[in-house]
Amino acid sequence: MTANENGNLTHLPPLTKVKGTHRNIGQQIGEACREQVKHSIENARKLVSDAYERLQLSWEGAQIQARKYIPFAEERYPKYVEELKGISEGAAVPFDDVAVLNAMEAVTMDALHLTKCTSMAVSQERTAGGFVLVAHNEDWVPEDEADVFIVHAHPDDEPPFLAMTYGGLLPNIGFNAYGISQCCDSVYPSDSRIGIPRIINSRGVLAAKTIAEAIRHMLAPHRAAGYNHLLVHESGELFNVEVSARKFAVLSTQQGFLAHTNHYLDPQMQMIESDSDELISTRVRYFRAMRLLNETNQHTLRTLQVIQKDHINYPDSICNHATEGDPLDREKTITAIIMNLTERRMYVTLGNPCESNGYVSYELEG
Repeated sequence: MTANENGNLTHLPPLTKVKGTHRNIGQQIGEACREQVKHSIENARKLVSDAYERLQLSWEGAQIQARKYIPFAEERYPKYVEELKGISEGAAVPFDDVAVLNAMEAVTMDALHLTKCTSMAVSQERTAGGFVLVAHNEDWVPEDEADVFIVHAHPDDEPPFLAMTYGGLLPNIGFNAYGISQCCDSVYPSDSRIGIPRIINSRGVLAAKTIAEAIRHMLAPHRAAGYNHLLVHESGELFNVEVSARKFAVLSTQQGFLAHTNHYLDPQMQMIESDSDELISTRVRYFRAMRLLNETNQHTLRTLQVIQKDHINYPDSICNHATEGDPLDREKTITAIIMNLTERRMYVTLGNPCESNGYVSYELEG
């Protein structure tokens, strides 16, 4: 327990401070968050089992499939494979299990459509204090809410960063000491292939020192597919970088704010979108977020928190709630995050923000 910004006691995601080589970093994460890593593997096993009729895939089959992706990651990003190996060692779990977690979207061929995240950003012209603010609701299966934690990392060969992750996943949603911030929203392209898992590419963004370098990581050759990366720089430059295995689009704004959910916005990217009929709620969330961002001229942490708690189109709202029924259609917001790039600070609450009694603050040091 710790005090939130209101001075009240609240539950918080654990903060794990790590440093050293990439193997060291992974080992320290695995040791400090062993229970979260093991629990997330149990959750993933159950998820694959529950989806067997849809996927015709066992856990052993998922391990076999994940092994096909790791060589591509080792060729381009051996240091992040080292982090995965370190997590495996530190948590005392099989590497093959950690590999499945970090290639889950690829292994399941995006068939589950489980992610319903919402990301937003506002530049200094649209904030009351002249801050650059980034907000993200992470939507996933409820069981992994208990596995969320914050990583404060000082790699030997990369910029320090502060990021959210859960279980055995590499951290990718956060910001670094060069003022580069990233939120990831799942999108569903039809050109997916065996290649570098999306999370590996995204982990590289946290190492970037410039906007262009960050985008190059998103577009690394031989990528398996792609996210939308809501990319924000401390200068107030805001981008949505929509990525698939073979295509991409870079979208910016002159309004001082932007948002993204789980569908492509660029017309050329929409041509390769898979199963778009299943993605109606993402469009509702996107237009709702854009309207709410536009209605306030000078945003603050509070105004963004209000948007993160919005329930229009409940339960598939920005503040997403789990429902009974199909075990594969019960996502919820497991954490909500706001990043102040100007002050290098992250505000985090566990679970649905509408039920939270406050956000806990974390700061990037040194």
